[in-house]
Formats: sequence, C-alpha cells, structure tokens
Amino acid sequence: MNATGTIDRPHTHDPQKQAPMTSSASEPTGSATPVFSTVGAHTARQNRTREMQLIPEAMARAHMQELRREAEAGRQAARLIAARRMQRRAERVSLRARRALAMAVMH
Repeated sequence: MNATGTIDRPHTHDPQKQAPMTSSASEPTGSATPVFSTVGAHTARQNRTREMQLIPEAMARAHMQELRREAEAGRQAARLIAARRMQRRAERVSLRARRALAMAVMH
C-alpha cells in the first residue's frame, strides 16, 4: 500500500487504510528501536483521536465560559448595589417631601 501523507498528517483518518509503521532501510538491524507490528501501530493511531486533539480548545472554551459567567455575576451584583442605592435615595427624597408637606400644612 502506498499511502500519501505523514504520521502527523495522514492522507486518510482511517487507521486500517494507513500504511503500517515499519523501520526504515537506513536503520541498522538490532538497534534500540524495536520493530512495531502493524496491530500496535493501528492501536497507537486510533488512540490519537480528534477528541484528544481538541482538548486544549475545549479547555479554553470552558475557561472563557467561566470568565463570562463571573463577569455576568459581577455585573448583576453591581446592578443590585446601584438599585439599592437609588432606592435609599428615593426613600430619603420621599421622606423629605412628606416632611415639607407636613410643615406646609401645619403653618
């Protein structure tokens, strides 16, 4: 089988259709590198799945979602604080108006 591509960028993603991993002709016999059987090569290729390659992207996406959630929670807290501040201000203004009305009625 003469499949084009490399181990890192195979021509096909189907491990059964990829060329088996064999030692090169320039490698001396009896070297420290063991000869792999094609079954082991197919298993190694199958372990290199798309999900594993996308793990860093998934982690970055989860991190950004967490940051977005924290930012939204911070904005919500700021809105609540501002609403309470405005409510207290409105209550003070209302109390002043009631006092002014009471003073006007009494005189």
